Amino acid sequence: MDVRAFLEELKRQPGYDGQVVYERFVPPRTARYAELSPPLPPALLESLQSQGITRLYTHQVEAVAAVRQHRHVVVVTPTASGKTLCYNLPVLETLLTDPDTRALYLFPTKALAQDQALAEFGLPDLTCGTSDGDTPSAQRRTIRERAQIILTNPDMLHLGILPQHYRWANFFRHLRYVVIDDVHVYRGVFGSNVANILRRLRRVCRLHGADPVFICTSATIANPAEFVSALLSVPATVVDADGSPGGPRWFIFWNPPIIDPARAHRRSSYSEATALFVELIRAEVRTIVFAQARKITELIYRYARMELEAHAPQLAGRISAYRAGYLPEERRAIERRLFSGDLLGVASTSALELGIDVGTLDAALLVGYPGTIASTWQRAGRAGRGTDDALVVLIALEDALDQYLMRNPEYLLARPSEHAVIDPENPYILAAHLRCAAAELPLWERDVELFGPRMLEIARILEEHGELGRRRDRWYWIKPGYPAQDVEVRTASGNPFRIFDESRHRLVGTVDAARAFEQVHPGAVYLHQGEVYVVRQLDLTRRVASVVPGDADYYTQPRSPTTVFFGDVEVTTQVNAFARKRLFSEEVLGEEPLDLPAQRLQTTALWFAIPAQLEAQVRRQRLDLAGGIHAVEHAAIGVLPLFAMCDRWDLGGVSYPVYPELGAPAIFIYEGHPGGVGIVEKGYELLDELMAATLHAIEACPCEAGCPSCIQSPKCGNMNEPLDKAAAIFLLRGLLGQRASPQSAVISQESQRRVRRHEPRRSR
Repeated sequence: MDVRAFLEELKRQPGYDGQVVYERFVPPRTARYAELSPPLPPALLESLQSQGITRLYTHQVEAVAAVRQHRHVVVVTPTASGKTLCYNLPVLETLLTDPDTRALYLFPTKALAQDQALAEFGLPDLTCGTSDGDTPSAQRRTIRERAQIILTNPDMLHLGILPQHYRWANFFRHLRYVVIDDVHVYRGVFGSNVANILRRLRRVCRLHGADPVFICTSATIANPAEFVSALLSVPATVVDADGSPGGPRWFIFWNPPIIDPARAHRRSSYSEATALFVELIRAEVRTIVFAQARKITELIYRYARMELEAHAPQLAGRISAYRAGYLPEERRAIERRLFSGDLLGVASTSALELGIDVGTLDAALLVGYPGTIASTWQRAGRAGRGTDDALVVLIALEDALDQYLMRNPEYLLARPSEHAVIDPENPYILAAHLRCAAAELPLWERDVELFGPRMLEIARILEEHGELGRRRDRWYWIKPGYPAQDVEVRTASGNPFRIFDESRHRLVGTVDAARAFEQVHPGAVYLHQGEVYVVRQLDLTRRVASVVPGDADYYTQPRSPTTVFFGDVEVTTQVNAFARKRLFSEEVLGEEPLDLPAQRLQTTALWFAIPAQLEAQVRRQRLDLAGGIHAVEHAAIGVLPLFAMCDRWDLGGVSYPVYPELGAPAIFIYEGHPGGVGIVEKGYELLDELMAATLHAIEACPCEAGCPSCIQSPKCGNMNEPLDKAAAIFLLRGLLGQRASPQSAVISQESQRRVRRHEPRRSR
């Protein structure tokens, strides 16, 4: 596509109002090659030549050489840089000389496209198979017994392979390589679970006499060596000197225009994304739209389809939505149409960010900052794969983080990627996997080398609770059943809810338990492939949401106040109402009460008090102290994802005009996962930078009294009241000049809803 001509034409459209606030042209990048010594086997060289590959990039040669030396490796290069060859070449080279070799390939999502990539090598004796939740039971035994390369995901390894490792004895006995693709995805709760799954894998390999080499690939992150070593519990060699070429790329920052200057209220980002999507499709530019939430994905798809049906009906059937929660056969059909080119455009969540070959795309629209710099470049890399031109548009939301980036585009484009954070020794996560490990084979005291020093303490607690039995220096699983089936790897929320269409008696999809109260509460509007359903009933016992087709011209948004009680911290959340919002305009049509049970969460928090002198100064200025600390809380949560790889929705907060234990106003920022995974700890370590960025985000916003771009939060349970922008600026300036030491602390219980003391883990 001619990107420059398209942009010029776009700026002449009637709806254009200066939305392009920044343009960056990234020139093409030339390739750098190297020679591998000794060279690859002739059969492998011929196979590469048949695919049009005559030379290897420098990073591919470096990675293969390291694996040949039996070193664990992580390859950190951009999307479409040929990382796949970094692991396929050493694996296939070994298989050609030793056909008994086995390799395990782990992908964050389904691995169908990877099976196809291996088939392209055309090696006649190569046998590989995919084993995941969609694999028919009749095929699993054949794959287990015959496949030299097995492609799967962490969920299947956790639930279907490790608990039955004796059936897999021959495979594990000959396991030489474990490939972990897109390793940067394994952060937070998911990554902490996967780290423990890999520790369990290494135990099983030792039992069967194997010591495999781990080969990882990653998008760019700030701490690849530290992160991968924490994930694998072994050191890894970093290969990060990219030798691949790249085509010219235009990166556009698109800020919806202000329609209410007093409140700095902007036109809907979703309407802007829809308009851009439709323009690109009408120009027959192959486009992917990335949205942050399933509902937004469905809304953009529905808006775009309606617009195309009205003005370009021949193209309306050539776009689709794609997200988790669809049935497997739906996802496969969309993937096939996208790869073949039958689909011109797709609106997706992060489900298409990695792991699935989407073919050649020309444009990527990012609706809202994805939450991390690594994810931003990963999504941007979906457009213009190879040396073709590409257009990437970041469309800002109205929150503080997105508006900060619109005013500081170089922060995103020039800044190194964030630190990836995991906490494999989170007590909730570690306890779950110690149960699984003990069920797979007895836990020995020496396994502390794999699971860390907290293993012994947690194993003794599980013994006291009657889950493990001890004999000398080892523990056994003594309860009935398989504990793995009770562990949710990707979230901390338990089994999903099914969404059932009462009128047609069929399953529509699924939703995570953590999202169920917000997305499928009674009265909620649920969108699926652009179709509208209204939730009639939510059965908490059967975990089923009953829906019927509807024609509502609105969607729903939950209201949920949050209160912090005692504990490390205990957060109690209750969805007690929902608002109906008109499609397109997002006008609030009304609010309905709900009576759903509260959900409780034990987690970690960062908090600090406002010094008495600064509090007095705020009051002397006749500023609203409560509104100021509330505003600081909102803005800090919005900016924290700049410093740790997390999503803004992974965090929560609460502010107190007077917190009883501290005897002063206080601000808490807590993690939305049991036990925490180190996100707020990273905020604690970088508190000066966090506060400075928060102050800049508020000061640089052009609104008069606060808006969604600086201090208002889309998930505030108090309806964004009270908020005081001037007080927030005054407080942050004071804190940066005379900040009291924050406490990363444990709050202990004396009696229900009363804090007795706090004990700092460390302070500065």
